[in-house]
Amino acid sequence: MKRFSFIDIGTNTALLLIADLDPAENRLVAVAHRQTIVRLGKNVDEQKIIDHAAMQRLIQCLLDFKEFSKENETEGIIAAGTSALRDAKNRMEIIDEVVMSSGIVIKTLTGEEEAGLAFKGAVAGMTDLPDMFTVIDIGGGSTEITMGNLDTIRQSISLDIGSVRLTERFFTSHPPSETEFLAARKEINEKLTGALEPFFSGRESVYGVAGTLTTIAHLVSGEKEFDPEKIHNTTLHYDDVRQLLDELRSSSLEQILERGVPEGRADVITMGTLILHQFMRLLGVTHVRVSIQGLRYGLALKELQKLLAEQ
Repeated sequence: MKRFSFIDIGTNTALLLIADLDPAENRLVAVAHRQTIVRLGKNVDEQKIIDHAAMQRLIQCLLDFKEFSKENETEGIIAAGTSALRDAKNRMEIIDEVVMSSGIVIKTLTGEEEAGLAFKGAVAGMTDLPDMFTVIDIGGGSTEITMGNLDTIRQSISLDIGSVRLTERFFTSHPPSETEFLAARKEINEKLTGALEPFFSGRESVYGVAGTLTTIAHLVSGEKEFDPEKIHNTTLHYDDVRQLLDELRSSSLEQILERGVPEGRADVITMGTLILHQFMRLLGVTHVRVSIQGLRYGLALKELQKLLAEQ
């Protein structure tokens, strides 16, 4: 049994999973979780640069994660960066600064790598999986859609439509104007329409991961406090997503915060909900099962496979 830390550095949020890996039983056991809203991708869509303040937020977050990992006696830390680091022209400078400040090495994933890891991580530990299913991962900078089964990935795409990226590009206020909302919807439709055709055979069983999906599930549930265990494996129906989108598109930032959405996500949840709504509408998806897992679980499974190969 070996204990590792796995860090998913997204455009908006950094997520930590500490897990015990047991190659003898071919299983992983989650030990602890942490998440911090870093907003690493602030203005990256427009400027293609991660600024100094965002870098400092990331470094502080990783130092906190490192200390927490030390308290939990992990043997190593595996960190991966996604859309914001992919897009940033100063990516290597940021990675070098992080290594010097924290000792943590970040690997920047391609969109294809991110999709594959999120796909496997989303359903880790689930037993009632169909022969074919789809996973959607709506992040801050990009959205990954992947279809297949536990043995084979059949189709996979990574699109530059993320909640932070499109909020910065289209919304100047909360609530957005009708013109801004329709322009954002048009952009999402254009990106999705040409990409979704191969996924029709996997639309009956769709799983959703990442903060946008779990936040939407929390809002739809009506619960005051966010409880990951209650959210995991719950079902989001299209009509609930449509109703929530109607409510969010006419809500101020203060009203969204009052509903229990944390600061750092409240300003981008309307866009995230719009992306999910258009995906479900265009593909004809009636419901999505929500997973609190995702990329960091995919990283853990990959490390577990490595340990198995070494036996």
